[in-house]
Amino acid sequence: MSQLRTLPKDRRARIAVLDDYMGVKDSLADWTILSDRADVTFLHEPFGSEDEAVRILADFDAICLLRERTAMPATLLHRLPNLKAIAATGKRNRTLDDAAARQLGIAVMTTSGSGNGIYATVELAWGMIISLMRFIPEESAAMRAGAWQTRLGSALYGRTLGVVGLGKLGARMASIASAFGMKVIAWSPNLTPARAAEGGAEYADRATLFETADIISLHLVLGEKTRGIVTRGDLRSMKPDAILINTARGPLVEDGALLEALESNWIRGAGIDVYDREPLPADDPIRQQTKALLTPHLGYSVRETFESFHRETVENLDGWLNGNPKRLMNSEGN
Repeated sequence: MSQLRTLPKDRRARIAVLDDYMGVKDSLADWTILSDRADVTFLHEPFGSEDEAVRILADFDAICLLRERTAMPATLLHRLPNLKAIAATGKRNRTLDDAAARQLGIAVMTTSGSGNGIYATVELAWGMIISLMRFIPEESAAMRAGAWQTRLGSALYGRTLGVVGLGKLGARMASIASAFGMKVIAWSPNLTPARAAEGGAEYADRATLFETADIISLHLVLGEKTRGIVTRGDLRSMKPDAILINTARGPLVEDGALLEALESNWIRGAGIDVYDREPLPADDPIRQQTKALLTPHLGYSVRETFESFHRETVENLDGWLNGNPKRLMNSEGN
């Protein structure tokens, strides 16, 4: 790692807190800890381009990133010569080129985890499942319009949940499904029958999972090998009354395949919390798809997670301002 860029000596440090869409970050931690040495600015709107990001961030010494919201590729980092520190939430951030940052002498600090909100994404996934199976959004809208019981939903008991990716969150999905009286099957590229049993599921091969599950929920980490791992063929093979839930990462599904599946009635519906591009453009066609239940990447976005993230972010920045940055990402990216 290159020698870290030094703090300004002739003025107070300038810190930008990015992606404060809801305008709540100033209330999630005690930012006044930094007020004797730094000016903190909360930015509420996403950048429209790299040029816009450079223009707005040019004078800041440190930036705070909300995990995987604003991308920080090497091209952008090289255009920010005044940037001295990045305080990123979470342990991993696939949209931050941390190696380039460290090579440039930028201190990259992370946080330890999600606090009590660790399973918030699973809770959202189940909220989507129940909403889709019982047509809750449609029935609520119908009630406001003066109607009464317009659709007949389906129970979860006796249905089959297919979990794609049986890690910590996938196993949590399995345990909740069992409580509902559901059968749970699971598949991922490296899953074995023994590991599936440990996670509370029965191992199924890829074809069997997509062809037989009533509900399929994705819980894979996005990487080179998993990008587009759910193909048009997979969606085409699903039951026509099945639903797909994606609270993991948008690019896990082949580009354009889910919209085609909904438009062509291959599946009954989908719950989508994550997208190829975020924030999702206002004119994206998926917004008009009536069979899609859409949320704006709410998965881990709960108060418990955000308070944990931002409390540690302030601690990291406090240490950095004192010449002792905390939770520095090492050369292996941990």
